Amino acid sequence: MPTAILTGQPVPGSSIESDLRSLGFDVRTAADAAETEALLARVPGGERVAVVDARFVGHPHALRLGLTDPRFPLAAVPGAVAAQPAGRQALTRAMARENTAGGGTCPEFATASRQAGATTAVGSLPDRIATALDADGAGVHRPELGTLVAVVPDGPQARNEARQAVAAVDDEAVRLKSAVKARDGFFTTFFISPYSRYLARWCARRGLTPNQVTTASLLTALIAAGCAATGTRGGFAAAGLLLLLSFVLDCTDGQLARYSLQYSTLGAWLDATFDRAKEYAYYAGLALGAARGGDDVWILALGAMVLQTCRHVVDFSFNEANHDATANTSPTAALSDKLDSVGWTVWVRRMIVLPIGERWAMIAVLTAVTTPRVTFYALLVGCAFAAAYTTAGRVLRSLTRKARRTDRAAGALADLADSGPLAQGFAAALKRPARRLPALAPPALALLGGLAVTATAALTGFGSPWPAVAALGYALTSGLAVARPLKGSLDWLVPPFLRAAEYGTVLLLAAKAEAAGAVNGVLPAAFGLVAAVAYHHYDTVYRIRGDAGAPPHWLVRAIGGHEGRTLLAAVLAVLLTAAQFKVALTVLAVAVALVVLVESIRFWVAAHKGGAPAVHDEGEPA
Repeated sequence: MPTAILTGQPVPGSSIESDLRSLGFDVRTAADAAETEALLARVPGGERVAVVDARFVGHPHALRLGLTDPRFPLAAVPGAVAAQPAGRQALTRAMARENTAGGGTCPEFATASRQAGATTAVGSLPDRIATALDADGAGVHRPELGTLVAVVPDGPQARNEARQAVAAVDDEAVRLKSAVKARDGFFTTFFISPYSRYLARWCARRGLTPNQVTTASLLTALIAAGCAATGTRGGFAAAGLLLLLSFVLDCTDGQLARYSLQYSTLGAWLDATFDRAKEYAYYAGLALGAARGGDDVWILALGAMVLQTCRHVVDFSFNEANHDATANTSPTAALSDKLDSVGWTVWVRRMIVLPIGERWAMIAVLTAVTTPRVTFYALLVGCAFAAAYTTAGRVLRSLTRKARRTDRAAGALADLADSGPLAQGFAAALKRPARRLPALAPPALALLGGLAVTATAALTGFGSPWPAVAALGYALTSGLAVARPLKGSLDWLVPPFLRAAEYGTVLLLAAKAEAAGAVNGVLPAAFGLVAAVAYHHYDTVYRIRGDAGAPPHWLVRAIGGHEGRTLLAAVLAVLLTAAQFKVALTVLAVAVALVVLVESIRFWVAAHKGGAPAVHDEGEPA
């Protein structure tokens, strides 16, 4: 159980002790700094600990934000400071210094308080500790409190004023409002969040965790996919309703995490991974349902998955390339900021990128009232327009800004490229000539190599050796593309170009095999393979976002890298019949899925048990 040390003289009628206990703290009292230091030393190092001024007046949710958020090793609000196990050593040092100083007022804090016109008591020990931590560069998180109150009043009059300010603000209303994403899609903001936040509160009061709600959302979506797979009108209608319910639960799990501050590394991974599993399983269910009615739409289902995955890779690559870049401004970004000041343009721009809320609503409605073919056509058109819009905007930003990218950004892009032994070998051999290539060479090479292999697969017949030759050339060009650090203005395009080449080649080879051999099932096998590989690519993204590093090199080598899988698929198409090719793709899909799933689950569970820093990834706008 976490421990809160209530320091200083108690105030008659104060609710601070009961508030701390309601937040799960074991409360201990200390009369002065020396006793506080002694009590702090007795708290086990593996437990969270807080030091709170006994004169504190404020909302319970302000305390919750400052003392219980698991994402930050050190956090503080006026009158309270808290440390996770990772921040205990820094807190202990700061406490020892304050005790040695004799509990005097910190000059920096006193000056800051006077400048702010605060009625906070400058002798507050927790505030002096927080200031000392700042001076040490310990990185104390201070949450945005908004209208919430958190003060240490200096005198009875200030205390009465503070209590009146607390009474004037509805703590629970603020907590509910803050449970919703600050930036969300139109459909989610106006059709889901107005009631899903209350569902999140209902779950919190019954002890449910975000991970349990995430799992319920996944199961609901899988049932929806099963209903769609029946191929009946009733099944399609039920599938649409269940998909919407799954999305409500998908919003609820994040809102529950924010409402109760139940953030975790494992939870962020489950939320992000299950979103993709739900959507792509639903695509498969629609394709199976259409097949029962005599309409083969597997190529559309696979095309939708390829397009959607490549869209996400564009988002991930651009963000990783620019999140820590310096001089990160451009006229395009300035124009976007100006448009944000015009209210209606914000919602239009959020809707046309077809975020998950709008996308799932469209899929659900079209499933219920039309056919799978119509649903996939609408999805492909909408996602293609959204991809063109967002990618064009990002290209313009990249060309007009003078950003200097860091080694970390270049490393993240190299990890997202997913280069296997062939590409890495070519990269090592061509490192010197690669330095002499022009700035736009890496994305140009990735694009040209990808176009060559996909065009060859599209224009030649199944069994032709030319796709295999083109795939070997693709391995060469992709190796040359990553032979130098990816720090150019458009180098973030390299990973999405490589994803499109690999997925597109598999799709086209499978379509050619079905057409040439009149063999059903090749495209579903290709769907499974692309899904397994896409999971690996998403897993790479979530590890990087969680500061956990990319998957181990042995895993990338074991599954061949993007160029190895592309070449293998092309060679198999040369050597095998259409029926044998279907079996080979199925075996390859199962093998890749087993390897990446086992390693991914092992990693995330171990990270969770090992006390990895809690994260909360907002992911794709809902």
